[in-house]
Amino acid sequence: MLGLKKFLFKNASPAHLPDDIKAALESWRSQPVTALDEAHFHTRYVVIDIASTGMSPETDELLGVAAAAVRQSTILPDDAMFLDVESATDAQALDRQLVALLQFAARSPLVTYHVSYVGGFLQRLFKERLGVDFQPQWVDLAWLLPALFADKSTSVMPLDQWIAAFGLDEGSSRRSAMENTLMLARIFQMLLVRANGKGVDTAAKLIDESRASSFLRRTH
Repeated sequence: MLGLKKFLFKNASPAHLPDDIKAALESWRSQPVTALDEAHFHTRYVVIDIASTGMSPETDELLGVAAAAVRQSTILPDDAMFLDVESATDAQALDRQLVALLQFAARSPLVTYHVSYVGGFLQRLFKERLGVDFQPQWVDLAWLLPALFADKSTSVMPLDQWIAAFGLDEGSSRRSAMENTLMLARIFQMLLVRANGKGVDTAAKLIDESRASSFLRRTH
C-alpha cells in the first residue's frame, strides 16, 4: 500500500491524462467565473474541509475532501460531495474524483477555516495529479469570525471553540470532514447575516474583509 500511495501522490504528466479527464478539465476551465459583486443571496458559495495525516501540506498526505454548497443562504443536502482520497487504489479513479471536485466547486468562492491549511493541501494535489494551479477566491472564517463577531471573541481560536460559542456543540470534537463542513456551513450562514448588517454584502467585500483581517492580525 505504501508503494501505491507514493505512486498516487507523485507528479503526474497532464499531457498523458486520459481524454475524458482532459475534456473535463477543459470544460471546467471554460466555466465563467462567479460574479463577486452580487448580493450574498444570489451567490453560490462552496464550503470545504479536509482530513489529512498532519498539518503540513508539504510533507503530510490528504485523506479526504468534503464540500457543500450554500446558495440563497441555504445549505442544500443534495448539493454536497465527498472525495475519499485515503481509499483510492487507482490513479485514474482518483484523478476523475479530483476533476469532479473541480466541477462541483465550479468557479464559486470557497469558504473554509484556515486557508493556508486547506488550500495548501488542495493546491498540492491538484498540481501533482492534474497540473492545475488551484487558486480560487477564498473566504477564511478563521480570520473573519473574530472580525465580525467581536462580541464572542476578538482573537483567532480553534474551530471547536467557535462551535461552542455559537451553541452548536453536540458534545464531541471528533467529526468527519463532511460533518465539519456542514458545521462550517451553519456558522457561515450566521456570518452572512452579520456581514450584511455591517455592509459587507457581496462576495467581493467578504473576500476583501477576510484578506484585510488576516493581514492586520499577522502584522500587528
